[in-house]
Amino acid sequence: MDDELIDILNEDLTIQKTCPKSYAHMHGLLHASVHIWFYTSNGEVLLQRRVKTKIAFPSLWDISVAGHINSGENKYKAAIREVKEEIGLTIFKKELTYIGIFKEYFEHTSTFIDNEIHYLFLCNLSLEIEQLNIQVEELSELKLISIAEFQKELNLVSAKKKYVPHQQNYYKIILSEISKLI
Repeated sequence: MDDELIDILNEDLTIQKTCPKSYAHMHGLLHASVHIWFYTSNGEVLLQRRVKTKIAFPSLWDISVAGHINSGENKYKAAIREVKEEIGLTIFKKELTYIGIFKEYFEHTSTFIDNEIHYLFLCNLSLEIEQLNIQVEELSELKLISIAEFQKELNLVSAKKKYVPHQQNYYKIILSEISKLI
């Protein structure tokens, strides 16, 4: 995959400059991503398992779909593009429920630092998981898990070996907002 150009942000989220994604990660520069959480009407969330070759959190379960916002792209276009790329599903802006932003910082190695503002979206999954087509370069499998079971597992010490270690408040916000929609 090409080294996409992304916008580097100031703390007030205005654009400071544009650079390759690899440069932003190498220097820990603040940039934006989209997180799209799919849920079902019967209280399940869709999770993806990251491929084992990823630098960041290989083989761990994570957000349904996530990705960087390319330079000049708005958060909705990025979300729609990432959903199509990662799980082969065509969605429209009206299907996305935007719930806000969340800032996270992860230092994976001394030359790979994620300093991101995540634009958070929810989207109802109205088809069977078997109808989704995964992007094998990014994820190895998908699964549905009930919100109750997911919350229970996140509270276990072993969760750090199974799930991407987003802040507890991050997961709390996501699951609370999904619960309001089902």
